[in-house]
Amino acid sequence: GRTALGERLLSLEAMGDDMAAIVKALGYDKVDLMGYSLGGGVAFRMAVQHPEAVRRLVLVSTGYASDGFYADMRTQQAQVGAAMADMMKNTPMYKSYAAVAPHPQDFPKLLDQLGAHMRKDYDYSADVAKLKMPVMLVFGDSDMYRPEHEIKFYQMLGGGLKDAGWMRENLSQNRLAILPNRTHYDVFFAPELTAVTLPFLNGETKVKTWDEVISET
Repeated sequence: GRTALGERLLSLEAMGDDMAAIVKALGYDKVDLMGYSLGGGVAFRMAVQHPEAVRRLVLVSTGYASDGFYADMRTQQAQVGAAMADMMKNTPMYKSYAAVAPHPQDFPKLLDQLGAHMRKDYDYSADVAKLKMPVMLVFGDSDMYRPEHEIKFYQMLGGGLKDAGWMRENLSQNRLAILPNRTHYDVFFAPELTAVTLPFLNGETKVKTWDEVISET
């Protein structure tokens, strides 16, 4: 929103490269990365294309393929464009854009670019296996992605394939969090989002053992 729109069409791959270049320009060799929705797609692409620059990755309301959306969402996404600009003037999307954009009058152009991007089919299944760093997936329980897509994503990362075991010996390094009473449109400001992602980003994996729990009772 704070950057003026250019003429280049939106591309997750290109924006992933851009993000990596920004990280390098800021002087960081490796960063923890967290992205939401479209930003999650950018974070995913950066982690795939520049894995050496990402220590830990959190993807919030982000899928790996366009068929993960509910069918009616794909229909709605296909309709996004400049013609919707006036009817969106009272939406949070427009208000947040207008509050920071250097040229708020470019909102119709933004919708055209977003619409063109949303109408593309994509499938990054083959790239999921390239994510070797710890990954956390976060969704709302009423997200725009189908629950089976969310679970499949986690399984592709190696999680949710077997019982973790009494001693957590089969526990995956990756995590899945589904936040209750949250949608795609409000999950990013949920207090519980910070509660589940911050310990993960800090590498805090220890939990109480059975012996510790019993000793406290």
